[in-house]
Amino acid sequence: MNSTAQSDSSDLNEQWALITGAAKRVGASIAQTLHANGANIAVHYGSSSADADALVDELNNTRADSAFAIQADIRDSSALPALVANVIQHSGRLDILINNASTFYPTPLDEVTEADWDDLLGTNLKAPLFLSQAAAPHLRKTGGQIINIVDIHARRPLKNHPVYGPAKAGLEMLTRSLAKDLAPEIRVNGISPGAILWPEDGMPDSAKASIVKQIPLGRVGEPADIARTALFLIKDAPYITGHVIAVDGGRSVGW
Repeated sequence: MNSTAQSDSSDLNEQWALITGAAKRVGASIAQTLHANGANIAVHYGSSSADADALVDELNNTRADSAFAIQADIRDSSALPALVANVIQHSGRLDILINNASTFYPTPLDEVTEADWDDLLGTNLKAPLFLSQAAAPHLRKTGGQIINIVDIHARRPLKNHPVYGPAKAGLEMLTRSLAKDLAPEIRVNGISPGAILWPEDGMPDSAKASIVKQIPLGRVGEPADIARTALFLIKDAPYITGHVIAVDGGRSVGW
């Protein structure tokens, strides 16, 4: 997994980042990249304990006592203050919150349930709001920042996803709202991935080919593309807040 990391400086030395859903896929790539640039990482996971432990071991083998794993069901808003408090107890500070954890699956209109609504809105919109609320007092102390992982489908609906799309659209507006409400002490931005990783439960090759045809750069992206964008927003963009960057190979330009 080290191939995704960028280690060109240690500007984030001593800073602590809490990344939700960081055990694997895009979240793990963000964790590796920030860690390679000096940050310490609180690796949040829901159920992927083995992946989280493996990532923490990898990071700590590179730099001792620079990472730890922490479990929480982010759909339970009552658990979020404790999640932040546990991070502060371990680290003593919080500089970066990355709301990455997400559930994603189709909910055709004739099949969608209230449980689907609670789950998809819970992970993609409710949790980022209440986790940001819990983290804000600590981020104010450090002049910290929040990055929300949105989706290009926040602006363009994906067929048979009438819950996921609106949840991500809400997260995009939440990003802008928090940027206004938490300024000037805390910057808040978002990243909207396009086709980065295919769904874990698989996708027909024909569907993959159709998506790639919509991408001007002619290929899918990599988790490192999202991680590098997060690093840019954290390190090199002190005058950017309330912005959502599409990282999609140009797909949203004319799709």
